[in-house]
Amino acid sequence: MIQVRELAKSFGPRTALAGVSLEIPAGQSVTLVGPNGAGKTTLLRILATLTRPTSGTVRIAGLDPARAGEEVRRKIGFLSHRTLLYSDLTAGQNLGFYARMYHLSDGPARVAALLERVGLTARRDDLVGTFSRGMQQRLAVARAVLHRPTVLLLDEPYTGLDLQAAQALTDLLTELAGEGRTILLTTHNLERGLAVGQRVVVLNRGRIVRDEPREDFDPEMFTSDLEPET
Repeated sequence: MIQVRELAKSFGPRTALAGVSLEIPAGQSVTLVGPNGAGKTTLLRILATLTRPTSGTVRIAGLDPARAGEEVRRKIGFLSHRTLLYSDLTAGQNLGFYARMYHLSDGPARVAALLERVGLTARRDDLVGTFSRGMQQRLAVARAVLHRPTVLLLDEPYTGLDLQAAQALTDLLTELAGEGRTILLTTHNLERGLAVGQRVVVLNRGRIVRDEPREDFDPEMFTSDLEPET
């Protein structure tokens, strides 16, 4: 479902990715970890078609984002550090807007179901600008999965969530994985990441330094061996 070969990205003299190759089959959940500055966000932004690589190739469901960008974007649900929500609209209006953008035939029902799933039904008619960071993050997750994407790219999805909301998100991602979604998420919360990912990929200094099944991953080795580049 996701295929990356020799992917490189530079910002002037700084190299963010230095020849990353990665394949994720359909239906697999992968947790991407690494220190700050490792290139995790850059990789997800390239996969989400928000920035282009300096070199290398990307395929999503066999499609080249450079040639079939619109079709690829319909297959992707993306959550970044920005929620992409409108603070002067209500929770329901935000999801309704995106439902119309995606031409969902069951838009109202889908919006209602997701608001219930992320625990925001009671706040449906409240302006997003009045929400806490955690509530905005929960609504942003609902936005990302609204159009039933086959691929989910989640950059630090647990940011701002309390324990109850974080567990609800883990449950939702586990459910989506069970439905056959392909999930790639980054997180600094190893416990949560390991609860979701069937596989762990470690990125450091723009390169993949470890790629192994969850049951083989040693968190202590990760924290002791990897340091950001100085």
